Amino acid sequence: MIEIHEITKTFQDKKIFITALKHVSLDVRRGQIVGLLGENGAGKTTLLRSIATLLTPTDGYIKVAGFDTLDNPNEIKKRIGVLFGGETGLYDRLTTRENLAYFATLYGLSKHETKVRIEELAVMFGMKDYLDRKVGGFSKGMRQKVAISRTLIHDPDIILFDEPTTGLDITSSNVFRQLVLQLKQEGKTIIFSSHIMEEVTLLCDSVAMMHKGELIYKGKLESLYLEENSRDLNYIFMSKLVRGNQSHVS
Repeated sequence: MIEIHEITKTFQDKKIFITALKHVSLDVRRGQIVGLLGENGAGKTTLLRSIATLLTPTDGYIKVAGFDTLDNPNEIKKRIGVLFGGETGLYDRLTTRENLAYFATLYGLSKHETKVRIEELAVMFGMKDYLDRKVGGFSKGMRQKVAISRTLIHDPDIILFDEPTTGLDITSSNVFRQLVLQLKQEGKTIIFSSHIMEEVTLLCDSVAMMHKGELIYKGKLESLYLEENSRDLNYIFMSKLVRGNQSHVS
């Protein structure tokens, strides 16, 4: 479903070259949920943006659903839903309903499909009370619910989440987690970054750990627990950062 092969991404800041990703390779199968772990600046968002065709790798290639991110970006965009932390992509002057309807139109949904989908998402995230209120006055948590709904409005097969529960209260975070498990049952493929180890433990089949632009581990969670003789993901992650060792997907 997602094939990442030896990608490197370098940015130039004046005369200084910064390497955000270094020879990263990762395969994600259909229906798999992968947790992307790493400290700030590790390269997680750069990797997700590259998969979403928003950044062009300096070297290597990425294929999503069989399409190359350089050759067929539009085909990939039809098949993915993307939410990046701190970037809701919402229009403050529009209501929740109008925002969702606008993005549904961009993805080619009919008026009936749009109406049904908006109602489904409104019930799922408890947004019915503010469907017809302008987004500009919303709290961070309310905006995040609408942003997640925007990401899912076209029922994408592949979903990329960057810190998706940021700003959500406990109840909404639990709703989101149940949603992810439901999406998994529907065969969706999901990659999401998170600093909440409990969230990763609960939702993910596999993890990819990053440090300074490199993958230091990629594999199934259960294999990782056996390898480390521990089920404390926070401890394992910190230990991996210190050791910097890498193993292959099992």
